[in-house]
Amino acid sequence: MATVAELKAALKEALARRGALGQVRARVRAEVFAALDDPGEPRPAAPRETLLLNELIREYLQFHRHNASASVFLAESGQPEIPLDREFLAKELHVVEDPSSRSVPLFGLPASHLIKATKWKLLQTQNMVCGF
Repeated sequence: MATVAELKAALKEALARRGALGQVRARVRAEVFAALDDPGEPRPAAPRETLLLNELIREYLQFHRHNASASVFLAESGQPEIPLDREFLAKELHVVEDPSSRSVPLFGLPASHLIKATKWKLLQTQNMVCGF
């Protein structure tokens, strides 16, 4: 008969092999935060900037399917359950979207623009060196 330690190790290995260990750990953390959060004690209202930034983080986590991380983040941040609309976020942040920008989270747009600009500058530099 297997010992408790052997069963624990086998369970941990099976969860890790299936990719579920991290999700289970994150879910437990989220539940602990939810249990410790006193619903009778009102949270201070977050400033508008914090609310918008937290929504960008939520959208990023959900876009990349980091659902366990998102559940912990939402429990800790106290964001409303219903996310803000992407168009509303873009308008509030003065972001003008085009069809290609919809393929990345709003949080990733600055990085995407920097990468494109860097590639463009690199291409221009290569063309100058080659005499084009």
